[in-house]
Amino acid sequence: MSGSPALIHVNVQNGYDICIERGVLPRSGKHIRFISGAEKAMIISDSHVAPLYLNTVAASLERYGFAVTRHIFPAGESHKTTGSVVSMVEALAKAGLSRGDIVVALGGGVTGDLAGFAAGIYLRGIDFVQIPTTLLSQIDSSVGGKVGCDLPQGKNLAGCFYQPRLVLIDPEALRTLPPRFFADGVGEGLKYGCISDPSLFGRWEKNEGLDEKIARCVEIKQKLVEQDEKESGPRRLLNFGHTLGHAIEKYYHFEGFSHGEAVAIGMAMITAASEKAGLTEPGTAARLREALLENGLPVSCEAPVEELCALCAGDKKRIGKELHLALISEIGKGFLHTIPFAAFYGFIKEGIG
Repeated sequence: MSGSPALIHVNVQNGYDICIERGVLPRSGKHIRFISGAEKAMIISDSHVAPLYLNTVAASLERYGFAVTRHIFPAGESHKTTGSVVSMVEALAKAGLSRGDIVVALGGGVTGDLAGFAAGIYLRGIDFVQIPTTLLSQIDSSVGGKVGCDLPQGKNLAGCFYQPRLVLIDPEALRTLPPRFFADGVGEGLKYGCISDPSLFGRWEKNEGLDEKIARCVEIKQKLVEQDEKESGPRRLLNFGHTLGHAIEKYYHFEGFSHGEAVAIGMAMITAASEKAGLTEPGTAARLREALLENGLPVSCEAPVEELCALCAGDKKRIGKELHLALISEIGKGFLHTIPFAAFYGFIKEGIG
């Protein structure tokens, strides 16, 4: 389904636009030239996306006067490492990019996080543009300026807040996305419905209006980022399902479940627990589980609950002896809940037992 183009402005200190438009990928050079006087542009992409779209974006940039260099790294969460960041920074230096030049992140969430982090630390910060090519990155990770990489101790433990200059979202790019990774993004889409908009949740349930759903998810994130750019308050609602989801990813060494699949399990588990604890309206967990399953997403895994909870000790959302959880009181209403970390295992175990 095609939708009308949308332009959404994120009003933070260094504000930027998010352009959602079918066919914008081959016109990316025009949009980037409008916001940048750079001489050089480096496109950073992974080994899956580069063969599909890198030449298209490079040709568009060259038409608008950019001298283009390329850096391609191996695809996959297992390559979201400090080593990948260092190789990107070294590639930028070797290509001679200056503070006036620009990085173009072309790919999914891993690419955007790594390339944005590299741009943020190279020469103490040069401009970068996000061109997300997966549903998950289009509706979530490309917006808001959270960039970084994983450490052996946990997911996204190294990073910073570094906003892009522009985000270009082309829903046409999703045509080449394998079904499993489209479902990956639907999990995040359902998350947005859960925390903020029951009608959006219903549209994901019914598989209606893809372009409009992308735009609505981006609008929700835009508002939360504007309220809380550095994630010290309301923006934490976006972590719904992520505390356990990240633990699941780590337990399976980032190979058993994709990010969206792990978050889907995390949402199902945490909602079952919060409903059992009387914090969530009865029936909510069952509806969420059904929506996830209907969209090809898992709702459970074999990992021992005790081990998953132990892995949450390294989560960014743990502060001292407390864990800050994003929960929902019903579909469309998210809230923040603090629990002693020592009580977390009992909270989860009771809910799914």
